[in-house]
Amino acid sequence: MSRIIYHLGNCTTCQAILKTIPNPKSFNLREIKGDPVTAKELDEMKKLAGSYEALFSRIALKYRALGLGKMTLTEKDYRTYILGEYTFLKRPVMIIGDRILIGNAPKVRAAMAEAASTLK
Repeated sequence: MSRIIYHLGNCTTCQAILKTIPNPKSFNLREIKGDPVTAKELDEMKKLAGSYEALFSRIALKYRALGLGKMTLTEKDYRTYILGEYTFLKRPVMIIGDRILIGNAPKVRAAMAEAASTLK
């Protein structure tokens, strides 16, 4: 079973979330700035999430800087931006088997901790 957490090493939110994950050594922790997400990995995430848009971060500084909020983005656009710049991947992303949890909303954080607590 695949167990991976994509995160950003210098993101204090990601660091705080990782501290709440029971048994973090049971995951492959992937720091996306130093080891960017590949097209194949992103496509696999999309299959689990249902869309690239679900994986796309609208709070990235470059989102506003590039004026993306004024554009109508397609799934192809979301994929291109995420692959082109690590900051566009909403994070953290936790994958356990065929389940994906994305982002840092309180409900998602709780679900990540709960999912990790059931692992051996």
